[in-house]
Amino acid sequence: MFSHVTVGSNDIARARRFYEGVTAALGLERQADYPEAVAYGRPGGRPQLWIVRPLDKKTATAGNGVTIGLDAADRAAVDKAHAAALAAGGSDEGKPGLRTHYHPNYYGAYVRDPDGNKVCIVCHKPA
Repeated sequence: MFSHVTVGSNDIARARRFYEGVTAALGLERQADYPEAVAYGRPGGRPQLWIVRPLDKKTATAGNGVTIGLDAADRAAVDKAHAAALAAGGSDEGKPGLRTHYHPNYYGAYVRDPDGNKVCIVCHKPA
């Protein structure tokens, strides 16, 4: 359904450190690396998650109500990505666990990246 998602950052080097561990835990790889942007995608695919300095040169800010959802292959990957996010300067917004109010197999974790963007790491498969 989506072509790509773009997340704003005021410090691309810091954002790269944060997203490297998160995306690696999810089987994604860095596919583009520029002074003002870095992008990730599935191996053999195209970049679909872009971290960029805003093109208008204004300060990047997190959107209220905006969450970037990253799909995990299994629950262990959710746990690993959450730990990597915290180790790389992210803040916890919800530890890994079931959220059955969404559906019976929704296993997710929530973090904020160093710029304040909310990221959900989720596995929709049964244990």
